[in-house]
Amino acid sequence: MFFLAQIHGFVIHSSIRNLQKTQRSDHHLHVSSSSTDVETLTNNLAKLKKVISREYITFFDPMETQYYANDVTFDDPMTSLSGVQSYKNNVDMLASRTLLGKILFQDAGIVLHNISGGLVNDDGSIQDIVTRWTLKMTFKILPWCPTARFTGISVYKVVKDTTAAGVSIVKQQDYWDSINILPNSGGAYQTVDKGKAVNDFIGQISPGGFTAKEAAPELPYQLLRRGDGYEVRMYPSHTGLKLPYKRRDEGFGSLGAFTKGMSPLGPAIMDVQADDVSDKYMMWPLTYAKPGEKEAPIPKDAVEKAGEGQWRTMKVVTVPQSVVAVREFTDASMEPVVRKADRELRALLDRDGLKASQNSEDLVRFAQYDAIFSMGRRRGEVWIELAEDGHPWN
Repeated sequence: MFFLAQIHGFVIHSSIRNLQKTQRSDHHLHVSSSSTDVETLTNNLAKLKKVISREYITFFDPMETQYYANDVTFDDPMTSLSGVQSYKNNVDMLASRTLLGKILFQDAGIVLHNISGGLVNDDGSIQDIVTRWTLKMTFKILPWCPTARFTGISVYKVVKDTTAAGVSIVKQQDYWDSINILPNSGGAYQTVDKGKAVNDFIGQISPGGFTAKEAAPELPYQLLRRGDGYEVRMYPSHTGLKLPYKRRDEGFGSLGAFTKGMSPLGPAIMDVQADDVSDKYMMWPLTYAKPGEKEAPIPKDAVEKAGEGQWRTMKVVTVPQSVVAVREFTDASMEPVVRKADRELRALLDRDGLKASQNSEDLVRFAQYDAIFSMGRRRGEVWIELAEDGHPWN
């Protein structure tokens, strides 16, 4: 979860497997093994998970303090807090509900991707509750107004008690995907030195250099992970205009002529087959599914033109919602650069326990955001779609 600026909370003691094992504190009350008590406890834990979900949606406005022990503790890679009031004060600051928060931040928000755990074991003990989330905040106090983004998990240690809620959160530990994932562990987490967290944070808010102009507004996505060397994103269903090409400048020219008067999106997405003999394809996104929509709108003007006359090689395609791993590169999108980035991304996915979709190695997919021949720091990316069972954000 978060709590940066005191900023962000929570350190995991060992691997995710240990986090989800039963833990009982010294003051954990004995849980009766009777079916009635287990059912009551199960219902109370289900309510608690709904409370946690609701707090994420509202950014803790209000924070339901009756579900937290007075001496609850919080730890993350950068800081430690103790006491429910300290927790509430920190969240209120991040959400700009305090004077200091109004000075420092804007547009802070947290997205809950999933919540798990909180089950009652056979011996009556309670499994930890684990959430996956994305946090962002903009530092308006800095002239360039940088936005810092964090993804990771929060682990809640919960005990049975005699309050009206029947259960209390006594400890929360957070860690970040960017620094706390243990390499070659299948995605387990470990504690790291706080200096590493500080460097990660400063790296995000430091001013950038001169960047190349974007060719078009970017296709929106939901950030699922900001990992070490890569990101994982969920893209909505979208339609695009696709054509085979030999030279990228010619592909850009043809698509630009076709979409004149339309509003294409970025990036330009290229597929190059691994055999280096098959056709290469370029696609420009045109429309996308808005929240609440399952499929992207069909651009009728594009459908009417594509496949006819001078546009005979073009077609409108629909891309379903997908989870994509991405690695950025800043050199020009030459073949050696792109293929190297693709190999590096595959190694990173294997390191962190993520699985590429079947047959993904048959092609190299890369994206170009900047206008062709533009000056400045370029933004290119290689993309690898993840298998449905190859990531934890289902």
